[in-house]
Formats: sequence, C-alpha cells, structure tokens
Amino acid sequence: MENRAVLLPQTNRDDWGENMMHARTLTIRIMRYNPAEPETKPYLQDFQLTEEPGMTLFVVLNKLREEQDPTLRFDFVCRAAICGSCGMLVNGKPTLACKTLTKDLPETTTLLPLPVFKLIGDLSVDTGVWFRDVSLRTESWIHTDTVFDPDAEEERMDNDVAQKIYEAERCIECGCCIGGCATANIKPNFIGAAGVNRVARFMLDPRDQRTDREYLELVGTDDGVFGCVGLMACDDNCPVGIPLRDQLAYVRRKMAQSAWNLGKTK
Repeated sequence: MENRAVLLPQTNRDDWGENMMHARTLTIRIMRYNPAEPETKPYLQDFQLTEEPGMTLFVVLNKLREEQDPTLRFDFVCRAAICGSCGMLVNGKPTLACKTLTKDLPETTTLLPLPVFKLIGDLSVDTGVWFRDVSLRTESWIHTDTVFDPDAEEERMDNDVAQKIYEAERCIECGCCIGGCATANIKPNFIGAAGVNRVARFMLDPRDQRTDREYLELVGTDDGVFGCVGLMACDDNCPVGIPLRDQLAYVRRKMAQSAWNLGKTK
C-alpha cells in the first residue's frame, strides 16, 4: 500500500508558523477579592503568559490557575457556551470566557466579575440564587387547571409557536444580559431581560392558562417589564443571540394593552 504524507494547506502551515514566531506576551489583569476576608480591599493583579493559536480566555484562566496561582477563582463547566458559568466582564463587556479568543483582544486585558450578582471570590459569582429568585417571582411554570393524564396523547402544538418557545428556552442563564443592564445595576429587584424573556416563554405557551391581567399583576411594574430604560445592552451582550429586544417589545405590548383594557373597565 502506498504511503502518502498528509500536508496542511500552505496558507494554514504558514499562518501557524507565523503565529509561533510572533507570539504575543499577554498581560491579563484580574480583579482579586475574597469576601470572606473583608479587611483586604479588592485589587487588580497582573499575570503574563505567551499567547497560543486558538487560545480562549477559558484556556488562559486555566493555565494561570494551574501554572501560576492555584488560588485564582473563576467558574466553568462545559467550555462550549452551553452552561453559562464563565460569564465575566472582559474589558468592560459582559461575555463568556470560553467564547472569547485572545486574538481578538489587545495585549493587555482586564477581567472583572459580573456586577449585580453575589460575589463568591475573584471572577466567581453566584448567578443561581438570582435566577431562582426571578423564577419564583415570575412564577415560571405552566399554570393550568387541566388534570394530568399519563395515558393521554401528548398535547400537540403549532410548529411556529413551538419554535418561538424554543427561542426563549435557549437562555443559558449566564447573566451577561443582567451584568450589562443599567437598570439592574441600579435597582436590585429588577427582573431584567432574562426575567422578561422567561415571562415571554410562558405567555407564548398555549398550555399556560394565565390571563394578560394576571401577567400584568405579576410583572407590570417598574421592577418588571416597565423598568427597562431602553438601552438594549442586553440584546447586544447575549452570547447565544436570543432576540431580547423582541421579547421585551412583545411582553410590553401585551402588558400595555392589558393595562389599557383594565383602565377602560373602571
């Protein structure tokens, strides 16, 4: 059998060689703080390492913890933009570390924890408590008087409706939309784009039997859908591309119409 060498395309081999010859030395400036030691004030610590082809901030942080400082705290699970754990501020922009390539960043990059959420330490924040609270406040479950029959055929749904529900369900609860939200940074009880998106998901679901008036009582406040000031940083920062602006507009229209109808009946 004839042996043949498999060569990379010339352009790829040249790019790889050029990258290795001109590898940058990156400075990663990270906020350090341990809430368990309040006597120590937050500070920025610089780390340096050599950039590698295809390197992400996820890889950078793991290399720093493994090779330079084992006390560095940050969150990760999947490294595939599915779990939403590695949300942080990268040069002031909320995003996921696992989706951020170092080649798209300057030689000096500043990493800060997401605001709004409880700080665990360094870049690690507790998004779980916040999202659980929003789930309870928005009553994020199907409200129906229908008695469940395990032997009945599964309830059918129009494909277009199912697709709209799926679009809202794609939220990975990373908190990037909340970290970049002006209102959420000012008002701690604001449900934010993630909360509005969750409300939209159940409004769309034909199995949910709540009326628009019931939704109005639930989220028709300044801490709910009417608290948004319209900067739409949430829409810009969502790492999975959920159309949060459209979700907000949908819920707002429904709530405004409900409030108008309620006013006419008084």
